[in-house]
Amino acid sequence: MILREALAQAIQRLDAAGIADAPRDARLLLAHALGIAPDRLTLVLRDPAGAEQAAFGEAIARRAAREPVSHITGRRLFWGRAFHVTADVLDPRPETETLIAEALGAPFTRLLDLGTGSGAILLTLLAERPAARGLGCDLSPAALAVAEGNAATLGLSGRAEFRQGDWFGPVEGRFDLIVSNPPYIAEAEMAGLAPEVLREPRMALTPGGDGLDAYRAIARGAGAHLTPGGRLMVEIGPTQGAAVAGLMAAAGLQGIALHPDFDGRDRVVSAHWPL
Repeated sequence: MILREALAQAIQRLDAAGIADAPRDARLLLAHALGIAPDRLTLVLRDPAGAEQAAFGEAIARRAAREPVSHITGRRLFWGRAFHVTADVLDPRPETETLIAEALGAPFTRLLDLGTGSGAILLTLLAERPAARGLGCDLSPAALAVAEGNAATLGLSGRAEFRQGDWFGPVEGRFDLIVSNPPYIAEAEMAGLAPEVLREPRMALTPGGDGLDAYRAIARGAGAHLTPGGRLMVEIGPTQGAAVAGLMAAAGLQGIALHPDFDGRDRVVSAHWPL
């Protein structure tokens, strides 16, 4: 059997399992099994399948069982960089790059990331702004271990600090930029999530109730930790813009704005502390 045939069989298996983008996932997993970049896969598809076929078969079986591709490969690309991910962290998603783009729209030197998870947001912003330093906080020790590993891999350990705690609990001092992609899925929406999403940490997906508790805590505590004119930016679910904007306004934040993602859905709410 050549690799092209093994790939075709894998696509059929994933299709039968109801995987929405079976060809893409099968190609990513074959490249992972071969230890090559996905864009080089076409160059080897006529080669005979070898010892890597067993690893590829195992990966396809895991994907057919609805395990996320990133959990199988252990990595996820975000803003052009590879991040190590595990079942202990939220899988960085393309729509979160909206938050990165908005955050990079103005200068900052001291950054706080609440609920940092894999560290993808914090570390991306630090990598893009070499003069900045940042703090990432998370309630999960396992998530912080992943973030610290990513900081080391990206050469950012000297500028990134991590602390365990709930929202502003472990935070001291003030920052000119606070960012967060908090859990925001309402409890009633959890049952409708894809099986892959439900494999991610529940505490990173939902705070329970109406999904707004994290924003209440962030809005309530932001004023004590923002410099005058400092910015707050949070990712939201596409129907939460008005509610989150209202929480920020009630907390005394100004310049509140909603920013759409690449699909045109509300994705980020930004504001600043009064000068």
